[in-house]
Amino acid sequence: MKSNSKILVTMLAVVLVGAAALAQGMRPGHMHGDGMFGEHMLGFFADYLDLTDAQQAQIKQIMAKEKPTLEPLWQQERQSHEAMKQLIMSGNFDEAKAQTIAQQAAQVQTQLMVEHARAFSQAYSVLTAEQKTKLAQFMAKRQARLAEHMEEHMDSPESAPNQ
Repeated sequence: MKSNSKILVTMLAVVLVGAAALAQGMRPGHMHGDGMFGEHMLGFFADYLDLTDAQQAQIKQIMAKEKPTLEPLWQQERQSHEAMKQLIMSGNFDEAKAQTIAQQAAQVQTQLMVEHARAFSQAYSVLTAEQKTKLAQFMAKRQARLAEHMEEHMDSPESAPNQ
């Protein structure tokens, strides 16, 4: 059961990040400020899960507490993306430099995942058993749609490599 809880918390993080991305029309890697810990995400889940005012206040407090930890990581992530873009566009590709940038970006991504998991685990603990069940059902449907989407793209002729 403990591994199911870990999977559920991880899925919650993915769903919450994805929901915020959809709400703002942004890619998950570009969500910060109001995107990640803003009213849009909380509003969606407050309505969907029928969160009480007290639950919303607790989750807002969790988000506010975690935001200062995440801000520098988001900044580092943006810098890694920019450094890789500059390397690509320089016309002088250096594989060793690309490898260094990629390794640094991976370390930042790891830290971001851990910090997100911590925050979402705390938010998850605020939910009632009924809300957790509803969220699990939502995530299962989202996972199925994502798998279907991926399968469609894998089967499409556009995704086949040029021969």
